Amino acid sequence: MMQKETRNVSSLYVILGCLFVTCLLISNIIAGKLISVLGMVLPAAVILFPVTYIFGDILTEVYGFKRSRLIIWTGFACNLLMAAVFMLVVALPHPDFWQSQNAYQVVLGMTPRVVAASLVAYFLGEFINSVILSKMKLLTRGKWLFTRTIGSTLVGEGIDTAIFITIAFAGTVAVPVLLSMMAAQYVFKVFYEIAATPLTYLVVGWVKKKEAVDTYDWEVKYNPFSLEID
Repeated sequence: MMQKETRNVSSLYVILGCLFVTCLLISNIIAGKLISVLGMVLPAAVILFPVTYIFGDILTEVYGFKRSRLIIWTGFACNLLMAAVFMLVVALPHPDFWQSQNAYQVVLGMTPRVVAASLVAYFLGEFINSVILSKMKLLTRGKWLFTRTIGSTLVGEGIDTAIFITIAFAGTVAVPVLLSMMAAQYVFKVFYEIAATPLTYLVVGWVKKKEAVDTYDWEVKYNPFSLEID
């Protein structure tokens, strides 16, 4: 069983981190588009946002909690910067001949409430997902990867969905509608993760072999506010 932990930041780690952050940013941009899937009305972000949890699982499983935590914070900072720039650009005055302000605002306009909902839900959901997967890896001695990826997602995605929907929409829609939105998104995300499990297995196995790394978080302090990786 490999238990080596490299102290260098590899190119593959950087690539996985970039893909994680890219999926997060794209998800927040397309979240305003509503789609219909099997009779459920969902934000378009559900087709990509669960991938961030898959990348989070891969990062924690291979590199450990500390290095996954760094990527989570990077995603948080990039998301905050993107939201701030969008809000600033939409608020800036435009010339009279510019006819696309309304369309631009509809697509990229992000209210402070939605930004807050997105950041809080992401922060808590991703960190809880990473901590649970890390601890389950220790408990299972590295066996039964599917129990960790699915188990951590059940909790992480549940918290993410509940917090985002509550902060973003509470008081604007009836409670039954709010609960229906939560349930629909949660069920879709969980089944998404389950369906992607074979691919997750392949990627995790390949990355571990490529990197010669399989980190176990023995004696790691799960402090989400630290940025140390060694």
